Amino acid sequence: MRVISQRYPDIRIEGENYLPQPIYRHIASFLSVFKLVLIGLIIVGKDPFAFFGMQAPSIWQWGQENKVYACMMVFFLSNMIENQCMSTGAFEITLNDVPVWSKLESGHLPSMQQLVQILDSEMKLNVHMESMPRHRS
Repeated sequence: MRVISQRYPDIRIEGENYLPQPIYRHIASFLSVFKLVLIGLIIVGKDPFAFFGMQAPSIWQWGQENKVYACMMVFFLSNMIENQCMSTGAFEITLNDVPVWSKLESGHLPSMQQLVQILDSEMKLNVHMESMPRHRS
């Protein structure tokens, strides 16, 4: 960003998130709520399996004996899955609302040299297009 701002002071640089598919957003939202409920049940010591008439599995009993560690494990593992669901890996570059680079299409990020070359060629093309005479009808 700094290199581009120095080389092209008139370019405005904005960043925004590229939303993942709705199913992944819903999974991440569900996990977020489920994580908090599960941590609450661990802290309170309430056995949710008894509500369904089931015997608590050994991992639940272990969690009740090691509440702090179990809460941390639930928190970090669910956050890891939530972040994976919300991550698209998108890196898109547009100039004057025209796409000039897409990581989703190319599969990789542009090098700084590629980025400067892309912007140079797009800027020259824009200057050339603006200097062309316009025909009126």
